Amino acid sequence: MDWLRHRAGARMSGAGQSGPSPVVRVNDHVLPNPWGVDLAQRTSVLKIVSERLSLVRYVFLVQIEDGIATATQRASLEYADAVLIGWPEEDAPDLIAVTDAQYQEALGQVTLMEEYIDRFRTMEQHADIDGMTDTLIRITERVAHVRRTFQPKFLLPTFAEIRRVVQDEWNEDMGRIDSEGESDADTIRSLQGEFDALGDESGASGE
Repeated sequence: MDWLRHRAGARMSGAGQSGPSPVVRVNDHVLPNPWGVDLAQRTSVLKIVSERLSLVRYVFLVQIEDGIATATQRASLEYADAVLIGWPEEDAPDLIAVTDAQYQEALGQVTLMEEYIDRFRTMEQHADIDGMTDTLIRITERVAHVRRTFQPKFLLPTFAEIRRVVQDEWNEDMGRIDSEGESDADTIRSLQGEFDALGDESGASGE
């Protein structure tokens, strides 16, 4: 179920119809513009990265929702959520007018994001959950960089900060599961003991 390829293909097929240039120049390199947005409007990259991260996050969630997520898997989702929370509109008052150099850097981050998404797509096809987990983090880092460029006063946590909090929560959850498992085992042993005792009494009375 390669949703990323489908969505990317849909955007590329629509790019020629919508009018924006099919290429963009980044650090003196001409690159494709498959997103179908007008990159002359610099805040358009905010729309690109938020939509792409939201899609990747959803694909990852579908992949792991049937099992018990590891601490790193949980943290990667929490990181994506933290970066996307309160995502600004393109005319938000706290967005700054970026310089040419800042914009080129932001476009470079978008390009890196797309490269990681290509890797993520391949990992999805091979059900490489560990690889997808790490790559989701890398994608989110690129998106966070773009958001900080345009919205520098919005405080964003790092993955390491989120990982520490989630690890503590995960340890507590696993501790509760272990405790419940031990309690169930004790109950079974107690019932088995009572059953054995009843069997002994029945045997004794029969003699």
